[in-house]
Amino acid sequence: MNDFMRWLYANYIKPQLDAASPEGYEQSLSVINTTLDTNLRAEYEKTLEYYCGNAFLLGLRTGEGLCCAAKGNRSDYSAR
Repeated sequence: MNDFMRWLYANYIKPQLDAASPEGYEQSLSVINTTLDTNLRAEYEKTLEYYCGNAFLLGLRTGEGLCCAAKGNRSDYSAR
């Protein structure tokens, strides 16, 4: 990930995740918080950063593709 994506994760994505309701995921999150040691927790956080950043980019690309498809500009999107 580049510096912008790391910044975006730290300043936008992570705060959104922290503020989200854990309803329905309490047990899974509890298991992660109680079973991972310090080193594994750091690796988990790094992995979470990676997947969240890529999911965000996928959302942008999907939105762009839907916009182009709605306009009938399939060639614009497929060229990227």
